[in-house]
Amino acid sequence: MQYSNRLKAHAVYLSQYQLLPYKRVQEYFAAQLQIPVSEGSLYNFNLQAFEELAGFEQLCKDRLAQAEVAHADETGININGKGHWLHCASNKKWTHYFAHEKRGTDAFDEAGILPRFKGILCHDHWKPYFSYGFAHALCNAHHIRELTYAWEQDKQVWAKDMNELLKEINRAVDNAEGVLNHDDAEKYRKRYRDLAQKAEIECPPPEKPPGKAKRGRVKRSKSRNLLERLINHEEDVLRFMENPLVPFTNNLGENDIRMTKVQQKISGCFRSMEGAQIFCRIRGYLSTCRKQGVSSSQAMTLVFEGKWPDFV
Repeated sequence: MQYSNRLKAHAVYLSQYQLLPYKRVQEYFAAQLQIPVSEGSLYNFNLQAFEELAGFEQLCKDRLAQAEVAHADETGININGKGHWLHCASNKKWTHYFAHEKRGTDAFDEAGILPRFKGILCHDHWKPYFSYGFAHALCNAHHIRELTYAWEQDKQVWAKDMNELLKEINRAVDNAEGVLNHDDAEKYRKRYRDLAQKAEIECPPPEKPPGKAKRGRVKRSKSRNLLERLINHEEDVLRFMENPLVPFTNNLGENDIRMTKVQQKISGCFRSMEGAQIFCRIRGYLSTCRKQGVSSSQAMTLVFEGKWPDFV
């Protein structure tokens, strides 16, 4: 049996965008359209789309590597019963997903975006990102959640004050249409530093235990670790004040990777690394098309017709 390009596009859309397992896609075609489609055919449709999109994926990686600002995030995935990681690099126009057995620089290097990146990377303070020479912008949504915990659970007054200060700065940036002038930014920076100095008194570093010195770093509380991060990475925390391209949070990156959790809840895991790679390439293409104003169904139809969206 031969299938039309439109049917192939529809099948891949259901499988990779709506995240339906092959069995449910088969049931849909049989019950609603009276068209028998084998599981092998569905796999072949996905494989064909994957192969057709190789050039697009490279273009996407090149555009992200050249971007002024990009977002990065990662989440755990299950491939054939073993833990792996799905990495995401994205901005307002492009999205790239990459599956790898590791979470750190080995995966970043193999993906091939961050080693070439020269802009500002927004992320959640995953330390391997600091292995590269580009500038960083830390997610303040994470800081606010951690500051809230430090105040509500550990009764750290400085955390409550810092939480309110970050929110105040964010409102000021919004009211200033995305960027503060230098004088206003310096006033907020001084308040930030003064508050950090007070926090050093309320939440001091731990003292080394008496007796024989142990190797390594003395264990710190969550509140102390948070305070040290805010002090040591002040520039990365406050970068959004004076650069209109830098957002207050890494929400864009988190939103781009959130659907992976949905996929895992529906399907449980990927059967193979090849299946994960197919998912990453097709899903990255669909995410990019949506950002560029091209519907997912139209985007998939173009793939099987051998055409590219206009923005390419």
